[in-house]
Amino acid sequence: MTRTILVTGASAGIGRATALKFLGAGWNVGMIARRAEPLNEIAAAHPGALAFPCDVADATAVDDAFATAARRFGRIDALFNNAGISRPAGLIDEIPLADWTDTVAINLNGMFFCARAAFRHMRAQSPQGGRIINNGSISAHAPRPGSVAYTTTKHAITGLTKTLSLDGRPFDIACGQIDIGNAMTDLAAKMAKGVPQADGQIRVEAMMDAEEVASAVLHMAMLPLSTNVQFMTIMATKMPFVGRG
Repeated sequence: MTRTILVTGASAGIGRATALKFLGAGWNVGMIARRAEPLNEIAAAHPGALAFPCDVADATAVDDAFATAARRFGRIDALFNNAGISRPAGLIDEIPLADWTDTVAINLNGMFFCARAAFRHMRAQSPQGGRIINNGSISAHAPRPGSVAYTTTKHAITGLTKTLSLDGRPFDIACGQIDIGNAMTDLAAKMAKGVPQADGQIRVEAMMDAEEVASAVLHMAMLPLSTNVQFMTIMATKMPFVGRG
């Protein structure tokens, strides 16, 4: 039987690369993102793809998308909970409150809504079970300067991952997290021009191909449900993460 994954944030960057990677591996792929045009472009070229233009911060729209995917494909085997945003850097007392609320709405509430919908279907379907892969970030371990909203949400995702991993055990629902550092996407292109460092300097950072992230997500998803990658860190080898700064 052909397996099915839902990928959020599938219109660009890591989400798009991952959707295409799974389609190439023969999976059905339900693609969720706010922009319909790029989703429809992929769906038109791949019979196994289904576009769900919706905002992950809208719980009703998320529930509708998952229900439609389950009806169309018969079951939901995996979720790549990937959609996220990042706002301009700033100190906590200087950033607009809207930047905080928008980041929480997408990066935390949206990932909760999608995980909730996936868990519901995986628990109810027969045979029971599935896998949820949350996109954490290197920021789930260490912040960049001025990233209070983004870093706070990514630390919260680690708690979501651990709790779902525990609560999913009776239902054969595995949950893991991939923490990504410096994948080359439109969102991260500015890093190639220089990024603020902890010592106050601006330096160019090493980058990696987003295709490598997609391959890592596919590896996690292909494992039997008796095996789980709880946390994976994938990063540009020479990015400044493990050193002092």
